[in-house]
Amino acid sequence: MLDPACRALGLAAVLAVGAGAAMAAPVQFQTYTLDNGLRVILHEDHGTPLVAVNVWYHVGSKNEKPGRTGFAHLFEHMLFQGSENIRANEHFELVQRYGGVANGTTWYDRTNYFETLPSNVLELGLWLESDRMGFFEKGLTQPKLDNQREVVKNERRTRVDNQPYGTWLEKMTETAYPPEHFYHWPVIGYMKDLDAATLDDVKEFFRTYYAPNNAVLTVAGDIDLEKAKELIAVYFDSIPRGPDAPRPVSDFKLPETEKRLVVEDTVQLPKIFMLYHGPKIGTADYYAGDLLSTLLSSGKSSRLYHRLVYELQLAKDVTAFVFPLEEAGQFHFQATCREGVDPETLENALQKEIDRLSKEEIGEVELERARNRAETDLARQLDAIGDRADHLSANMVYFGDPGRINSEMEQYRRVTSSDLAAFSRKYLKSIHRVVAWYVPPKPAAPAPEPAALPK
Repeated sequence: MLDPACRALGLAAVLAVGAGAAMAAPVQFQTYTLDNGLRVILHEDHGTPLVAVNVWYHVGSKNEKPGRTGFAHLFEHMLFQGSENIRANEHFELVQRYGGVANGTTWYDRTNYFETLPSNVLELGLWLESDRMGFFEKGLTQPKLDNQREVVKNERRTRVDNQPYGTWLEKMTETAYPPEHFYHWPVIGYMKDLDAATLDDVKEFFRTYYAPNNAVLTVAGDIDLEKAKELIAVYFDSIPRGPDAPRPVSDFKLPETEKRLVVEDTVQLPKIFMLYHGPKIGTADYYAGDLLSTLLSSGKSSRLYHRLVYELQLAKDVTAFVFPLEEAGQFHFQATCREGVDPETLENALQKEIDRLSKEEIGEVELERARNRAETDLARQLDAIGDRADHLSANMVYFGDPGRINSEMEQYRRVTSSDLAAFSRKYLKSIHRVVAWYVPPKPAAPAPEPAALPK
């Protein structure tokens, strides 16, 4: 029988071999730029008879202004409401008619739209995306704006205002950043700002940010490269270039004092939220933070789950994660109290685990397990052709280099135990964080006893 040190070394070697064996072939692609500035990525894969059409616009809630928040997310909805050629919601109907799927998402730094279709209807996907890029504005009407404004407001009520703990991110970022900072307000926007949006406001936002020179088109899957180029030229070449989109800048400096808040909410159990200011996406520190979050909370054998949920039985759940932000990142912790446990007790136990990170060496087995988990998650994401197209677009928008799709796994392998300790010392400082406790409302005071009637 091997002693513990030898067993650990052997397991680490097995895990390392497993990770290397799981390496996929590099993603091959071509890139070029149309005269109007649209950047194009083509990726050929005949594994399935599917094609992904993916468009990223380099605009998100970060590009809004105080008093006019929620525009980027409102646009995600508006751009499925037709154009001068397509009626409202016909985009979905056409894609679904051929068994495809379509959707869009909005984030702080970008907005994306995508279709996955049978490869023999690639032309449909290209026409639909070019139509909304080039012919949306003429189909924009006040009734459509009013309709989608109400849809977004109802989405906010459902997902944020009336959801247990639903305002957590909004409260945290409002506290973490000053009102003028572009990460201060929520992606979904504020009700009063949505109400204030005018048709002219929306048209101006479209003209500024939804131009081909502020977009990336990725076509991936069962395609013929030359045929795809011909179709892209037919549908996108004639769309005129727009103005260079302005890029917001910030001189934000890290706070030197911890900020805390207690939020009474209609919840049954208290929950702790922590936001630490962290590194922006794509940096070596970002990958160290992402790997650290995996080590801490991914799976029941992870540090935080094992300690706080299983051993101490203080938490019902616990998680750690990084936010992929372009300008200034965030590292988050969340933990829900078990029934009868107060948030102070749980926070103290969580803090002890955070403190351990900068003081104790993380063993190679634990680190390799986290690496393998991160690499498996990334490999799973890249397995689907739609997700692969999304990663190519993302790397072009954020870094101007879709080839980073082939080096991300290497970024995780480079992270060492010392890197994780250094990350903890650099970023997980209490003076740089926001802590929020969400707690059930205090019970109402009992009504006073009625005064006794005189005899």
